Amino acid sequence: MIKRYSRKELTDIWSEENKYKIWLRVEIAAAEAMEKLGQIPRGVSSIVKKKAKINVKRIHQIESQVKHDVIAFLTSITEKAGLKARYLHQGMTSSDVLDTSFNLQLVQSGKIILKDIDQILKILKKQAKKYKFTPCMGRSHGIHAEPITFGLKLTSFYEEFKRNRKRLVDAIDEVSTCAISGAVGTFANINPSVEKHVAKKLNLKIEPISTQVIPRDRHAFYFSVLGVIAGTIERVAIEIRHLQRTEVYELQEYFSKNQKGSSAMPHKKNPILSENLTGLARIVRSSVIPALENIALWHERDISHSSVERSIGPDANITIDFALTRLANILDNMIIYPKKMLKNLNLTKGLIFSQELMLELTKSGLSREKSYKMVQNYAKKCFAEDLDLISIVMKDKFIMSKISPKKLRSIFSYSKHFKNVNVIYRRVFR
Repeated sequence: MIKRYSRKELTDIWSEENKYKIWLRVEIAAAEAMEKLGQIPRGVSSIVKKKAKINVKRIHQIESQVKHDVIAFLTSITEKAGLKARYLHQGMTSSDVLDTSFNLQLVQSGKIILKDIDQILKILKKQAKKYKFTPCMGRSHGIHAEPITFGLKLTSFYEEFKRNRKRLVDAIDEVSTCAISGAVGTFANINPSVEKHVAKKLNLKIEPISTQVIPRDRHAFYFSVLGVIAGTIERVAIEIRHLQRTEVYELQEYFSKNQKGSSAMPHKKNPILSENLTGLARIVRSSVIPALENIALWHERDISHSSVERSIGPDANITIDFALTRLANILDNMIIYPKKMLKNLNLTKGLIFSQELMLELTKSGLSREKSYKMVQNYAKKCFAEDLDLISIVMKDKFIMSKISPKKLRSIFSYSKHFKNVNVIYRRVFR
């Protein structure tokens, strides 16, 4: 990913330097196990650990000649560690190193992304409690529906991120496997206990059965979860963008003192960070289909997945980390306008209470169809002529014979819409 949308914690994980360091850890751990089994001379692992140095430039030089990245890596290690390094990689295949290391990079990334989600959960919980009973307009199809609270809106996001956290924990577990099983995964030239030792050293699980690669359904699940998380990020970002529209303006992203919104229009304050998140979410989701297509490889192994993972591995993880960090900052610093929320609630002059008015008429003995039609006709008239619904209804003698004035006034009240807010909060924040 470009530096603009990258954080050092993640770029370090996906750096060439870190990749080769993990390869070296895999090779040393495998050598330790082979020494215990008497398959290679004792001291190989300790000498390599002491003398081996990662030289990315040199590895690339060798690869340009041999056209094989693992051979280039092993050759560069032998140059530094000496002749004993020739015992590395005994009975192993390239995929043993590549797949185990790739999985470890995914685990490392996933754990940081979990921390990102934890920070968002913390902020959402704080803001949801702060605005628990702040009335605002609930909308369906972009149209005023019925009152909710801004806290409920945030609580919905909180619960979704809770689910995302669980999904990611499961996805990390899914890719936390190690395969040191040799060509086509039969352990023909390597003892299965080597795999067990490497897995323990790297805090991974053994892959129950690999082919020559770790099955890619595991990775497809991991990247699919990143795609779902990206969807949630965009859901929140779009809500912020809509609520910051001039006609709505119930909240806005923080706008710093010297910030400029437009090169042409000095008055502009645009939701650029949320718009950016919408774009970044698309990038992350674009990795899902290639990850799914990587599941179907030829026979026991081909490398059609390799070029895909070299791209989506760093890009999807780095991007989702950046996006989550940016979203946390937006949510923590957004400016809320409760008075504008209340003003928008009153915008339709009582039309948002049409459902309860209709229900009350049905309770009085009218059919639902007749009640619906009667209220709808008055709602259309109020909307067309900019009238208050309660005022026009109070002039209807038939309706007033069915509903008392006191009951009618209670219908046109926000408070009843919030009577179960505490119930919802207990469910979510229990």
